[in-house]
Amino acid sequence: MSDPAAYVTPAGAEWLASSSAFPRSVHALWAVRPGAPSTLPCGTAFDVVSVGTLFGRRMLDRLWTTGPGTGPVALHAGRMLLFAEPGTAQRLPALLRWREWRGSSAPAGGTEDRADGTDGTEGAAETIPPLLCYGLGDAVTIPPPVPGEGCPPTTRWLVAPDVRKPWLPGTEALLWACVRAVREGGRGLAGGRDQPISAPSDQGAKVYHVNRRR
Repeated sequence: MSDPAAYVTPAGAEWLASSSAFPRSVHALWAVRPGAPSTLPCGTAFDVVSVGTLFGRRMLDRLWTTGPGTGPVALHAGRMLLFAEPGTAQRLPALLRWREWRGSSAPAGGTEDRADGTDGTEGAAETIPPLLCYGLGDAVTIPPPVPGEGCPPTTRWLVAPDVRKPWLPGTEALLWACVRAVREGGRGLAGGRDQPISAPSDQGAKVYHVNRRR
């Protein structure tokens, strides 16, 4: 995984700025305040899935050791931001709810076979902490391209953008990582120890409590 003080390359900065309808203004802001966090819209160049840092690190472990890897990853205000394919913010909550329903529909005293080769007894969906999903119409606060004065130590890149069109995980990859993170040691997370901590700028984000029955 990248250095905690990871720098965004010029190509990566171009990609980040391309999410805005006014990329020149984004570059101008960075030129004036290179070390300050900035807010960018989601839904065009990327979506963002925000998770608590403990559960996020478990997801990253699975994605990097046995999964496809990740795109850019950042920390901000006690949350881990996973940059994902546009459209993920809309599709991921629906798939998590589907897993929740499947997990609760197994017959009493038995199990239900699933397409992924598992049964309905692991209760994975019920223990996935609430996710913040940012898509079209939302915006996120991200670390600056270059760490410096004015940037809180809790806001930094774990995996900084370094190419003009980085590979981004989609809905299926993130769903897989969520389920594996729970199944392989995260069962205690539903007890409230890894709940969302939203900064004031994040209060309007869509919050999907996937660990609650609908």
